[in-house]
Amino acid sequence: MTRDSALRLLGLLRRSPVSTGFVLVLWVVGAATGTLLTGPSDNLNEYVAIGAGQLAEGYWWTPLSSAFWCSTLPSYIVVSLLVLAIGVPSERLLGRRMTGLVLVLGQVVGSLLTVGVVALLARTGDYWLVSLSETYDVGPSPALVGLGVVLTYKLSALWRRRLRLFLFTGVLVLALYSGTLLDVMRVVDALLGLALGRVLIGRSTATVGASSRSETKVLVALVVAATAFGPILTLFSKSGYGPLQFMQYMFASPGVGPDEVQNSCNDPALAAQCRLARSQTLGTGFGSAITSIGPALLLLAAAEGLRRGRRFAWWLALVFNLVLAVACALFSLSWAEESAAAGEPTSNELLLLVAPVVVPCLVIGLLLATRRFFTVTAPRATYLRLGLGLVATAVLTAGGYLLIGYWDRAHFEPVPDLGGLLGDLPSRYLPPAYAFLNSVDFLPTGGIALVVWEFCGAVFWVVLLIGLLISFWRSRTAVDDEATARARALMVANSGSSLAYMTTWPGNHYWFTEDGRSALAYRVAATVALTTGGPLGDPAVHSEAVRGFEEFCRRNGWTPCLYSVTERLRDTAVDLGWKAVQVAEDTVVPLAELEFTGKKWQDIRTALNKAGKAGIRAEWVNYPRAPLSITDQVRAISEEWVADKGMPEMGFTLGGMDELNDPDVRCLVAVDEQWTVHGITSWLPVYRDGQVVGWTLDFMRRRGSSTFKGVMEFLIASAAQLVKEEGAEFLSLSGAPLARLDRGEQVTALQRILDVTGKALEPVYGFRSLLSFKAKFQPEYLPLYMAYPDPSALPAIGNAIGRAYLPDLTARQGLRLARKLVRLP
Repeated sequence: MTRDSALRLLGLLRRSPVSTGFVLVLWVVGAATGTLLTGPSDNLNEYVAIGAGQLAEGYWWTPLSSAFWCSTLPSYIVVSLLVLAIGVPSERLLGRRMTGLVLVLGQVVGSLLTVGVVALLARTGDYWLVSLSETYDVGPSPALVGLGVVLTYKLSALWRRRLRLFLFTGVLVLALYSGTLLDVMRVVDALLGLALGRVLIGRSTATVGASSRSETKVLVALVVAATAFGPILTLFSKSGYGPLQFMQYMFASPGVGPDEVQNSCNDPALAAQCRLARSQTLGTGFGSAITSIGPALLLLAAAEGLRRGRRFAWWLALVFNLVLAVACALFSLSWAEESAAAGEPTSNELLLLVAPVVVPCLVIGLLLATRRFFTVTAPRATYLRLGLGLVATAVLTAGGYLLIGYWDRAHFEPVPDLGGLLGDLPSRYLPPAYAFLNSVDFLPTGGIALVVWEFCGAVFWVVLLIGLLISFWRSRTAVDDEATARARALMVANSGSSLAYMTTWPGNHYWFTEDGRSALAYRVAATVALTTGGPLGDPAVHSEAVRGFEEFCRRNGWTPCLYSVTERLRDTAVDLGWKAVQVAEDTVVPLAELEFTGKKWQDIRTALNKAGKAGIRAEWVNYPRAPLSITDQVRAISEEWVADKGMPEMGFTLGGMDELNDPDVRCLVAVDEQWTVHGITSWLPVYRDGQVVGWTLDFMRRRGSSTFKGVMEFLIASAAQLVKEEGAEFLSLSGAPLARLDRGEQVTALQRILDVTGKALEPVYGFRSLLSFKAKFQPEYLPLYMAYPDPSALPAIGNAIGRAYLPDLTARQGLRLARKLVRLP
């Protein structure tokens, strides 16, 4: 750490007296009472720990005193880090008094609520709840969880959603798998934090609404990963006795204690059980560790695939949880039958029997509800190569085990023959907890036999996991790589259209004329083939392309619709007997003589001057190669914007975060001296004769908390100046859907309907306000049209356009949109 960094850290700690003071008191109290290494003794816990027994004895101070001790030295360290990680930002955003108040309320009220609820529910006789009512615990982590939840009310939409999901998922995993009294207190305090935040702070300025596609994938992946992390946590913590304690056997392989081994091996009649128990104690190295937690690691790999939107990962997680649900159901039934046979009431074990079945079913429901977000597939032959690699690994490891095991068979007890080794082979690939599925007839005693016995399965699991991760990191670039490459070549050679680059976005298919000189990008929805702009390629054959596309659609039973096409192409379609209506207004800023002088440019000059005074500058970045500090801020700003709308991001001709991840797209960000991103714009290239001649504005977002209100004016003006110096001819500020310039001409009934629709959507998406904003740049207005051959197909066309722009609209969001349109309270 440099001297400057150390000074900044010290300054930060000085400005956080509540957090630093609490950490200091925690360690001083621990040192003074000699509890830093092993926690409070039983005698001390009787007077300072929180529990039903302590409160029953009249120790009323224990809800607060329990916060000043921890159970172990690692707990002291972890709690201290949590205090600094949550407390320091809380003091900055909430204030010192509110931070202290929330900590005290969280610890005291949370403790009392937990003890009371547990004591009440323990009357049901459930073993877990009864054990909780009879125990006690110490630690301030519940109050810190509550403070963290309250803190989310001051965060941006992205981090509010992420931190809440992380905290609630974390405390639920601990409570369900570890299941101590302190774990349950954390869950109660998390819920209490929601209530305290609502009372002390009020509703967040940006309500947590719809997640973007990318954020939804991250959140689903986090939930799936949590179900795998819980068993690993209990395996290594050795403290698992929560409602899901038995699920750890499905994911991981807990060790077998010496008493269990001795009990099995003392009776000669239990020789098979003895070998089974000993087999689970032999492998204590890295190889056995990998095999033991193999199923959990497999689900974590699936979570990584879900984060990347992979369809195969979705299927893997779905099948895994289906199998898990069935296995847990069979396990619960078997347990219930054994309890009934022993005369023990199963009602006392209701949570232990039901919870392991409910959890995978909930995950299955989540996966099914979000299936549409996981559409990314791997390149062709990826899974064929993965399968061949796994087969080759299985053959090599199995052959190695058989050959080396037979060669060193003297180090097995009893000594097996080749048939015995072959019969034992399946067990080498199973986690030790599943060893009961195959009889254990011999065990290694040392030598190289022990090495191959332990690592045979581990090597296979490692190859499987690495192969899956590699397959998730590779993606298919388009539905048809050859067609995409041909269409892109036509776009670069002869497009000139400000919307042409949008034809390269996912979701488009391509139709080509017979001579390959022109192409149309389209998507099919509700029997309507909706194009993205007009034809690509040689303008001389555009009329022929429209006729050919119409015939192509007729053969397939589709209705063609040319969307967002120029006036020239509209005339071509009208000559063919089609109808047309204006659907957007493109705004083009010529750059040749652009100067920000005169009264009409006053707002732009003001934005440029304010940026200079505030130390804010415009920087070009390429999003795929930008540093994490920039991309993370951009993602947070975008998520806040989506949450403010309460509606999903629009697609089709409006790009989102996914479209930024393109090496040919340029991003201009407004950053200050601390590299805080105040706003971002993205620009799509416009080609003519193989050269970039202009840039089209696509993605626009500003930080909601930024004090610099003219950031968009600053970014667009800066982009104009920068690309003008590079030789660009124009900037297109893109088309504003359902907004147009009033040119005084007579309009059709359909045009009036679209105008009314645009006006109704204004409170939600603000297309007309966007068009008015673009007027500040004195653009040339170019109308964009929708052309269609059959007026009777307009309802289907309207449905197709709606599905193209809002492919992820849920029923709930649709209802919210309808309420806004009719202005219901």
